[in-house]
Amino acid sequence: MSSAGWLQPAEAAAEADLRLLLFPPAGAGGTVFRDWFGLLPRDVAAQVVTLPGRLDRRSEPAHTDFGVLVDALWAGLEPELDGRPYAFFGHSMGAMIAYALTQAIEREGADPPVLLAASAWAPVGFARPTVEHARQPEPGLIAWLRDTGSLPEEIIADPGALAMVLPALRADLELCADYTDDDTVIDCPVVTYSGRLDPLLAPGAMDSWAPRTAKHLGHREFPGHHFYLIDHTIGVVTDVAGNLRAAARP
Repeated sequence: MSSAGWLQPAEAAAEADLRLLLFPPAGAGGTVFRDWFGLLPRDVAAQVVTLPGRLDRRSEPAHTDFGVLVDALWAGLEPELDGRPYAFFGHSMGAMIAYALTQAIEREGADPPVLLAASAWAPVGFARPTVEHARQPEPGLIAWLRDTGSLPEEIIADPGALAMVLPALRADLELCADYTDDDTVIDCPVVTYSGRLDPLLAPGAMDSWAPRTAKHLGHREFPGHHFYLIDHTIGVVTDVAGNLRAAARP
């Protein structure tokens, strides 16, 4: 698979000085980030990381082995790095993948992101799904998704959208279940975001990020649940862009 398959749009705007790679939550393509492109400043070029099994990669098998995914993702993205400072923003499963990818990049001694922005996921205190959650019959799965807020209600309520999302979502839940945290501390600066009423985060869970980075830039909490960022896009985008600009300064 060419590296272009991992990113939408395939090319980062040439006139931008900075790049921002967006990692979606489980089961999703870039829908959750649809408004970001019009809100980011012109010096920041955004691209959505598209995993196999969704959107125009729907014909490819979705990954359920976490280590294999990270290796494949890095092999696909490394040729895309062009010397411009870049950052990762991940929401939920996307934050978990972005954190693991940052670890892999630093282990290899390659140029790491100048910033990791992590939303709605924490190394400790996140209610990680199990393989049993992923493989349960559809009525039980939908009830669990609704109870935990793991999927936006507008998708659950739309039979067509739900049918399109569920295969990739089941694979992604197994992928999350396969993740193992090893307390890795990264050199990359980290800033975090969450919804105040997120049922998937234990109280104080986002505090577990502070010891995982050499430079913790703090936590921003917004009203709302697991998908708080849909209602607070402007606030999140503004803060991420400001932190990216600051992190990229010589």
